[in-house]
Amino acid sequence: MTATAAPRAVLQAWLPRLVLAPSFALVLLFIYGFIVFTGVLSFTGSKILPDLSNWVGFNNYIRLFNHPNWLTALKNLAIFGTLYIAVSSVLGLGLAILLDQKIRGEGMLRPVYLYPMALSFIVTGVAWKWFLDPGIGLEQVVRSWGFESFSFRWIKEGRMAIYTVVIAAVWQSSGFVMAMFLAGLRGVDNEIIKAAQIDGATNWTLYRRIIIPMMRPVFLSAFVVLAHLAIKSYDLIVAMTSGGPGTATWTPALFMQNFTFTRNEMGMGASSAIVMMMMIAAIIVPYLYSELGQGQRK
Repeated sequence: MTATAAPRAVLQAWLPRLVLAPSFALVLLFIYGFIVFTGVLSFTGSKILPDLSNWVGFNNYIRLFNHPNWLTALKNLAIFGTLYIAVSSVLGLGLAILLDQKIRGEGMLRPVYLYPMALSFIVTGVAWKWFLDPGIGLEQVVRSWGFESFSFRWIKEGRMAIYTVVIAAVWQSSGFVMAMFLAGLRGVDNEIIKAAQIDGATNWTLYRRIIIPMMRPVFLSAFVVLAHLAIKSYDLIVAMTSGGPGTATWTPALFMQNFTFTRNEMGMGASSAIVMMMMIAAIIVPYLYSELGQGQRK
């Protein structure tokens, strides 16, 4: 190696690291740094501004899990998350199986199903708020057709409002789930399918016994994505119901925003944010462990 080749080799080895170093530093500071800072704030009695001198230990977490609004938010998250994941998965799988039949017009139908995912949750929330509003939406339109007794006021009813959020969220996400499942269906080995068809397997048996069980990784990926969206759901709910009526559609994200920026309880808001992060980590970490372990085995 010549005298000039050695410095050039060192430069080539270090150049990618030097280029990535600023981005890496910013990620460390503005993501992981603020996660640590939020964790520290959750142990303080900070109000409108951070106050690291007012140390209260686990008192914020004790107050959090004894607060009725937080318990309401967890209950709503359980209802919303369960229905959102289940209905989106079933509807997405059904649409994917339909398109997998090589039906005519598939190229046109796929963008139609995927279009809602291109919209922001704010746009979706506002559109569904107008659609479900009894004064200008579905109820008013049906009554104008002569069905005077028709009533659909879920968005105004405390016990039913959370289900209107589920409807809007499923409408937006089911097309995305369909795309994931369709990619999984198209990735199944055709030799296996042909062998099953030669053995006399019907389409129902083919999907139920062979194809769908082989799509376990796709189901897991869809579950992780939908669960993550459910836990951090905020903009859709704010646009549709603003958390109301009352606290009927509050979720942990709305609780965190309200206590941090409206009620000036920064310590309480930080503790709720940490709990949300732990919820997401409880889903993401096992998924990554499973994927990495599977990759190593391969």
